Amino acid sequence: MTTEATAPKFKPFTRQTITQARQWQWLAPELQEAVQVISHVLPFRTNQYVLDQLIDWSNVPDDPIYRLVFPHRDMLPAREYEQLRDLVLHKKDEAAIAKLVHEIRMRMNPHPAGQMTHNVPRVNDAPLKGLQHKYKETVLFFPSSGQTCHAYCTFCFRWPQFVGMDELKFDARETTELVSYLETHPDVTDVLITGGDPMIMNTRSLAEFIEPLLGPKLAHIQNIRIGTKSVAYWPQRYVSDKDSDDLMRLFEKVVRAGKNLAVMGHYNHAVELRSAVAQQAVKRIVGTGATLRMQGPLIRHINEDPKSWAELWTTGVRLGAIPYYMFVERDTGPREYFALPLARAHEIFQAAYSMVSGLSRTVRGPSMSAFPGKVVIDGVVTINGEKLFALQFLQARNPEWVRKPFFARYDPDATWLDHLKPAFGRQKFFFEAEEGEASLHGPAGRVIPIAQAPRQNDRRASDTQPDAA
Repeated sequence: MTTEATAPKFKPFTRQTITQARQWQWLAPELQEAVQVISHVLPFRTNQYVLDQLIDWSNVPDDPIYRLVFPHRDMLPAREYEQLRDLVLHKKDEAAIAKLVHEIRMRMNPHPAGQMTHNVPRVNDAPLKGLQHKYKETVLFFPSSGQTCHAYCTFCFRWPQFVGMDELKFDARETTELVSYLETHPDVTDVLITGGDPMIMNTRSLAEFIEPLLGPKLAHIQNIRIGTKSVAYWPQRYVSDKDSDDLMRLFEKVVRAGKNLAVMGHYNHAVELRSAVAQQAVKRIVGTGATLRMQGPLIRHINEDPKSWAELWTTGVRLGAIPYYMFVERDTGPREYFALPLARAHEIFQAAYSMVSGLSRTVRGPSMSAFPGKVVIDGVVTINGEKLFALQFLQARNPEWVRKPFFARYDPDATWLDHLKPAFGRQKFFFEAEEGEASLHGPAGRVIPIAQAPRQNDRRASDTQPDAA
């Protein structure tokens, strides 16, 4: 074990400080410019471990982890980039910069899949700040002190949490309302603590959010999940941070209380699990009795190689982790830069799946976390001469939809559920509303209780994307 005196210290870099990193001088001027310009729109944060251990600087800008954390000019349309570049580098008009940045952000669909309008529960007709409840078994909780990350992914669908858009932010300062809500919802079995990244908190703060969930009044809570990218971006959190041993004891406490503690580890590329410290982190987590489930989206420019996915899953299994989900990149942020056609996504998943043993085939995908639920692409088939996508819900707002197969016309260019058309000449999918019925969207900004979540033939599905719940 690394001693505290020699343990690496977490050192983050932002737009204001990245010039202090020695690697900054290795970047061509146009790459430096892109960081300074685009980071006014999208959050930029990395750290010394990512810079030193994960990025192959001889392969920049094509290195996948570089593209994962460093902004690129093609993440904005050329016209927007030139406008913003002129304001940032030449006119330096802060008011004009703020106005343009806001316009760009609002164009980027900052909260997809009804997160603000349909996922927020309410008590006494008031919304509960920092909670989401989309699926009846699972509640998402956003602690305010976990609303940052060790490094930011350029594709992140939670980017509004990090850019000062307070009106679009989910955060809760304590667990009182969460516990009260859970006490009155015995159907809830899972609490997902998410962010941001809860593992940015020290162990004492994290315990203040977790320990109230262990009491006898919440015996129906079986699973406590922690969504985190720290396993890849700062695995020292579990190995050599000054309170990493305390963190392991907290995990053990949850397990002793009879709960399953599931660390939902976000991995995007095999390189994130190659280092000794990253592998040691996995072993320490599972050694507490907790589980570590591996998930991440399929992203153009980052992880299109099936071999990388196969290596990631097989390495994880060897260390004791469980492959869980390959997601389709959500329709938010610079999605035009990252999105892949669904047909290509299925090809990549199928190729990776065929390379691994049954122990790695716990993974599911490619899965779209869309407005009505998690829709997986099961395959491409031909029925009565018609080429189709075979689809099903793995999770849904209406539990009756789960595992119900349905078909869509094959479209080689479609990148999301709302691009697809029903098969066999039908006008609507089975989960869409009949003509004249209310839209799932509801009025702008509306907050509804989970009890009013849509039922079959009740409302019209549209929009896109949820959480790894």
